[in-house]
Amino acid sequence: MVRWESGRRSSNVEDRRSSGGGRGMALGGGGTILLLILVFLFSGGDIAKTLQFFLANQGQRAQQQAPVEPTPEENQQAEFASVILADTEDVWTDLFAQMGKQYRPAPMVLYRDQVRSGCGGATSAAGPFYCPADGKVYLDLSFFEELSQRFGAPGDFARAYVIAHEVGHHVQNLLGTMDLKREMMGRMSENEFSVRLELQADFLAGVWAHHAQVQRQILERGDIEEGLQAAAAIGDDTLQRKSQGRVVKEMFTHGSSEQRVRWFKKGFETGDLSQGDTFSVRNP
Repeated sequence: MVRWESGRRSSNVEDRRSSGGGRGMALGGGGTILLLILVFLFSGGDIAKTLQFFLANQGQRAQQQAPVEPTPEENQQAEFASVILADTEDVWTDLFAQMGKQYRPAPMVLYRDQVRSGCGGATSAAGPFYCPADGKVYLDLSFFEELSQRFGAPGDFARAYVIAHEVGHHVQNLLGTMDLKREMMGRMSENEFSVRLELQADFLAGVWAHHAQVQRQILERGDIEEGLQAAAAIGDDTLQRKSQGRVVKEMFTHGSSEQRVRWFKKGFETGDLSQGDTFSVRNP
């Protein structure tokens, strides 16, 4: 159980959970006029039916977009995410200062079902993600339940690992690692670049955990095992074996379970950024 309750809450959390996310048909602008004309024609010019259709659709849309009140459990998870985000801010601010750099924290957007980011629209089915275009981490808190039930990785630290991994991508963005893609394409496939990028984010999550433990003793017995279990549960080989019954290494985008566990452990055990160059090693 991560010791988080007394931790600082981040001021960089953007809560969009109650902004509505209806998936109904939106009637607006020219689309409205065209659709109503079609309804009018197919109803034999019946104004009453056309009006009835319009009001029914708008009522359904309003119902779908009505804010959903978060449960106390969900609010507790939001608070937990805020504390973990704050802890990553503290760790990375210190580590960047040691490099003579200034860390710019990544805002975290909490959403429900679907969201629009600087990288385009996304649904919760995509899982947590980082958008380099706007420098934000996006998280639907329902993923925490999925992490426990679907992937068999319960526990606070498994959830903290997920957040720290996405913040790791932000660190890569600030350090220019993501800009290496064009340069690397001549030496490796896009999938291989993606794997190396993801493994480094796992390493950076481990680095955060190392320094958080040294500085604030946030971890208890069993926490690291939870993180390792989460890393193993979302390895490409494990996910492929579950979904299609076979492993196709060429289709990896995040790395195998063994790779993800190994790089996270390396980050946690060393806490040394210089040990995390997943791009230079022959077999990451």
